[in-house]
Amino acid sequence: MYPFKLVVVDLETTGNSPKKGEKIIQLSAVIIEGGKIIEQFTSFVSPGKPIPAFIEELTGINDEMVKDAPSFHEIAPKILELLNHGVFVAHNVQFDLSFLQAELEEAGYNHFTGPAFDTVELAKVVLPSADSFKLTELSNSLDLSHVRPHQADSDAYVTAEILLYFIEELSKLPLVTLEKLCNLSNHLKSDLTLLFDNIVSEKQKHVEDLSHELEVYRGIALRKKTHSLNDVEPVDEFMMVESKIEEHLSQHVPFYEKREQQMEMMEEIGQAFQESKHVVIEAGTGVGKSLGYLWPSVMFAKSAREKVVISTYTIQLQEQLLHKEIKVLEKISPVPFKTVLLKGKNHYINLFKFEQSLREKESQYDVVLTKMQILVWLTRTESGDMDELNLTSGGQLFWNRLKHDGWHLTHTKDPWIGKDFYLSARKKAQEADIIITNHSMLLMDIVKESSMLPNYDYLVIDEAHHLEKSARQHLGVVMDYLSIKFSTSQLGILDQKQLFYRLQQLLSSHSVEMKAHSFEMDARIGQFYMDLEEAMNVLTSVFYKKAKKRTGIQKIQLRITDEMKKSSYWQPVIMSMERVISGMKYVENEFQKVLDTIKEKNIKLLDKEKALVEEFYSFLVDWSELRMNFQTVFIRDKKNHVLWLDGDTRSLPNSLSIQAQPITVDGNLKDEIFAKKKSVVLTSATLTVSGSFNYFMNEVGLGGMGVKQLQLTSPFDYKEVSRLFVPTDVPEIQQVHNDEYIEAISSHLIGVAQATKGRMLILFTSYDMLRKTYELMKESGLLEEYVLMAQGITSGSRTRLTKNFQRFDKAILFGTSSFWEGVDIPGEDLSCLAMVRLPFSPPDEPVNQAKSDILKAEGKNPFSAHSLPEAIIRFKQGVGRLIRRSSDRGIVIVYDRRIMTTRYGNAFLKSIPSMEVKEGDLFDLVSWIEDWL
Repeated sequence: MYPFKLVVVDLETTGNSPKKGEKIIQLSAVIIEGGKIIEQFTSFVSPGKPIPAFIEELTGINDEMVKDAPSFHEIAPKILELLNHGVFVAHNVQFDLSFLQAELEEAGYNHFTGPAFDTVELAKVVLPSADSFKLTELSNSLDLSHVRPHQADSDAYVTAEILLYFIEELSKLPLVTLEKLCNLSNHLKSDLTLLFDNIVSEKQKHVEDLSHELEVYRGIALRKKTHSLNDVEPVDEFMMVESKIEEHLSQHVPFYEKREQQMEMMEEIGQAFQESKHVVIEAGTGVGKSLGYLWPSVMFAKSAREKVVISTYTIQLQEQLLHKEIKVLEKISPVPFKTVLLKGKNHYINLFKFEQSLREKESQYDVVLTKMQILVWLTRTESGDMDELNLTSGGQLFWNRLKHDGWHLTHTKDPWIGKDFYLSARKKAQEADIIITNHSMLLMDIVKESSMLPNYDYLVIDEAHHLEKSARQHLGVVMDYLSIKFSTSQLGILDQKQLFYRLQQLLSSHSVEMKAHSFEMDARIGQFYMDLEEAMNVLTSVFYKKAKKRTGIQKIQLRITDEMKKSSYWQPVIMSMERVISGMKYVENEFQKVLDTIKEKNIKLLDKEKALVEEFYSFLVDWSELRMNFQTVFIRDKKNHVLWLDGDTRSLPNSLSIQAQPITVDGNLKDEIFAKKKSVVLTSATLTVSGSFNYFMNEVGLGGMGVKQLQLTSPFDYKEVSRLFVPTDVPEIQQVHNDEYIEAISSHLIGVAQATKGRMLILFTSYDMLRKTYELMKESGLLEEYVLMAQGITSGSRTRLTKNFQRFDKAILFGTSSFWEGVDIPGEDLSCLAMVRLPFSPPDEPVNQAKSDILKAEGKNPFSAHSLPEAIIRFKQGVGRLIRRSSDRGIVIVYDRRIMTTRYGNAFLKSIPSMEVKEGDLFDLVSWIEDWL
């Protein structure tokens, strides 16, 4: 065990910065010796100043509690005695240690000079797949009792427990992994090398018994791949009897309720597969859509010996299907079946590249940390899929070097071929009955000749209302300034000692000549960088000049119309881009010849040289894609495409991005999916507008194909469990200035929040309005005891914000359009949903403008043919967030009075489940909420 004394410290303070005179109000130190907690010292500390309200709210510590507490200089001797010959440990050690040092100095004592460990840094290494490295989340995920978060005694104790857990977990790692971690740990920010050193020397004293789940290959420990099931007998009957399914479901599904609609859905899909027909199904909230399509898919796959591909919109939904619904199905299915989750190859690690990267002398912090995370992760992962890792942004850049891009040299030259995760995923897909993928992978199969998915004829598209948008994105181009700079700069001129320099070294050591002399090549690369800089400057200045005309708005989308392309200011853009493309072509051709020569001559390469060739090959794949994107956007004038620039005028050129998308994709989807597959099932909770599928069918290319349509209403009794309220005392959004509207909304929402005790999701259509409303509500001082969380302001992904929202009693969550979907908050955690505006897309949004132009040219009304149905589908998504189980109750507040005052407002109300609709002022609303919730 660790030979030193570990002193785990946590402080509560009046603020973040000791330099600004902030003080300690509580201190706790937990002593660990011989691997056990032996004592804890805790004291309140008098800060000599009032405790700010937000600190009191966060910690629960008030002025009364510290009134008679000792001042810091009174307890300083005790603290120094505890720290003597110890290691200072804290969760985010920089914060606690710097505060303590400042207080010691002020009290006239010497600084603590011993080593320090940071448990945040350690958490990233030991738990590389954790959702969050915050103390509360870690203690929850490890089932440690953390009674009073943000009070020093509770925080210090739980940090000590977490530290002991981490040390134990590290001790279980194989010696080969620990030795590599130990070497890398020299470059960490805290003194964790001491810990790794100690664990390694302890481990070296005994002969190691490697766990049967692990193997060591070329010095790296990996989890052994589990062998797939033996061939399973097919099912004779296609579907079990309804009563049987129910019996199985009620035994294995928590909160299972019988749903006629779910049975109907299963039957319909089974029939569509058997008769090789397409079917479109809208399944309202609560139908149990996932099981509704998974069950018939599994039964059909087994009885017909066919593969069924299931495509969802996001990777999160993919994971949820695999880890939740499929687990239930495995329990209730009468036959075993094989499922695989398949993603694009860039999601998988290339082990050969990783092995070689470990040999590089690297001291850059994010790279070192990521290497350590991957070493630990490889002892646990079965998939090799990087989505399992929680990397820093610098770590994600390093991942670009390790991602899989296939091979340039014959794969037999890759010593890791037998362990390759990407090939293993493809092999599993060949053997699987059910393949779960996402829309982007499904559509990539359309765009690229080489397919990742094995041959299949039966397909289920879940979240099908996203198919059209996903197809537009996939058949389009997105480039941004920072990525362009980052990816092209990896080549470098010779002096920069990047990829070109490394390849040049390899060539000269094997006496291989480049066709273009290296000095000439160096000059061409240098010229390319100047041309690229020039082209991006020209593009930025066009954007800036046009954007400046829109006063007061910083984030701008500028559509490049056909008129603009003919203008005098666009010509310099084209000319400068032509130079860039020609330079890229030259570089690409020359290096392609070099790589081909290495392959043809069959040069005997060392492993690190083979890895360099593969890395260069990956780089050229990305380079070539970028060149083709430039050509698509600036040179080939593609019909049916819309082109626009996106950026924030405060941070140009860094914020600039270039996008091009097809305006319509119905033809592509029809030709590449619906015409080629025997049976496609498209399903979602929101496909109809006022009871009709027409809008959706036309968008995805199914219009006029005579496809079967089925609308299954929600089994929940919305009249009983939900209400919709439209306030009358808020001004109409078109009739007042934006800021006046936001002020009115904010004060109204504060009243509602107090009545509902939080548990409220507020949805916005513009980020700007979200930010201003959030700031006004926070600054009002009327919601002191509420936790306010806002997308894009409070840190964390959508999933993380949702989790935090569920953790606090009085929570208010502010979200934009991406929150209208996919957020699942069942139960009392969400009782009130407020929509600030009806979710129409902004009229100047480039794709909308282009669609409107086409519809006008066809003599149609763009509003009723496109804007309205699109907004109604989004509105249905929003309302669908509220009631997730039959026991839920909730209220929807729509602040946009157009839902009552316009002719089209009724179409919104007709498209959602029928519920009581009321109008009134804030007083009516509050008393109504209090009676009802």
